[in-house]
Amino acid sequence: KHLNAEERGVIFAENRRGSSLRQIGRLLGRHHGTIGLELKRGTALGGYDPQVARLARDAAQLRSGRRKKLVPAAPFYDWVRNRLVHWRWSPEQISARLRRMHPDDPSQRVSHETIYAAIYAQPRGGLKTLMIEALRQAKPKRGARRTSLAGTSMVPETLRIIHRPEDIEARLVPGHWEGDLIKGAFNRSAVGTVVERKTRFVILSKMNGCTASAALEGFTRQM
Repeated sequence: KHLNAEERGVIFAENRRGSSLRQIGRLLGRHHGTIGLELKRGTALGGYDPQVARLARDAAQLRSGRRKKLVPAAPFYDWVRNRLVHWRWSPEQISARLRRMHPDDPSQRVSHETIYAAIYAQPRGGLKTLMIEALRQAKPKRGARRTSLAGTSMVPETLRIIHRPEDIEARLVPGHWEGDLIKGAFNRSAVGTVVERKTRFVILSKMNGCTASAALEGFTRQM
C-alpha cells in the first residue's frame, strides 16, 4: 500500500522536527525502511518535499506498468481500425482473425479485451465516436449499466476528491472545508457536517430532510 498525501504531510512535519525513521514509522504504523525510502525519493534542495516524492512515485508506477499493445504505432493498428470502423467487425471477430492469421506470432495478435480498452481509451473526437458506433452496443462508457440512484456521477471529473492539490490533501494550511451528510434509519433524519481539514473544527446542523436544499437551509439557520 503506497503512502498517501496525509502520511507524506506527517513525514514532512516530523522530519522537520528531527524525528528518527523509527519514530515516524511507529507514528504511522509503517516500517522504518519505508520512511527512509520515502525521504530519499522526495529529496529536494530544501530537504524532503512531499510533492517531489509523489511525482517520483507516479513516474516509477508508470515505468512499471505494462506497455499498451494496440497503439497507433503498432503494425496491425490500421488493420484493426479498418475492420472495426469500415467492415463493422466485432472485437471478438477481429481477435479471432488475427489468431488465425498469425498462429505462431503472439506479438501480432491482440485479445478482444485489448481492443475494447483501446477504443474507450481514445481521446474524445470523431475517431472514438466512429469506433464506439461500430460496436454492437454503442455505449459511451464501458461496463454494465447501473440501476441504482448512483448510476450517474453528478461531480465533474476535474472536481473529484482524488484531484485535490497536495497542500489541501496533506492539510498543510487551514481554510479548506469538507462537508458530509449523516443519515438516520430509513432516511427519516439527517445531520449535516462541515469539517475544517487542518484544525478538524466541526460544525453540525440538524436538517429537516436529506436533500441539498435541506442542507443549505440547515447551515444557513446555523450561521
